[in-house]
Amino acid sequence: MRKADLITQISDKTGIPKVDVMVALETMFKEIKQSLISGENIYIRGFGSFITKKRAAKIGRNIKKNIAVEIPEHYIPAFKPAKEFVKEVKSKKLDDSPVNDDMEEE
Repeated sequence: MRKADLITQISDKTGIPKVDVMVALETMFKEIKQSLISGENIYIRGFGSFITKKRAAKIGRNIKKNIAVEIPEHYIPAFKPAKEFVKEVKSKKLDDSPVNDDMEEE
């Protein structure tokens, strides 16, 4: 499912115009990004948590030049699903609907 498909489904189910749904969705994404950039985690009960994970400094290798490269400590965004969310996905039968519908169409 793409963002446009999500906007269409939300609009169809709620009756809210697509433009308003798109603005709300874009604002939500922007706020999640800004919160993570500022070091704040976001917890959505029953859905999951958007968090930043700390990656330790390490030595990497540039294989082409055969030199060691120092990779500094940095943070990456991550999503941790809630237990209820994981339970629902796990209990979903594989026969009900293919997971990669979009991939087959392209």
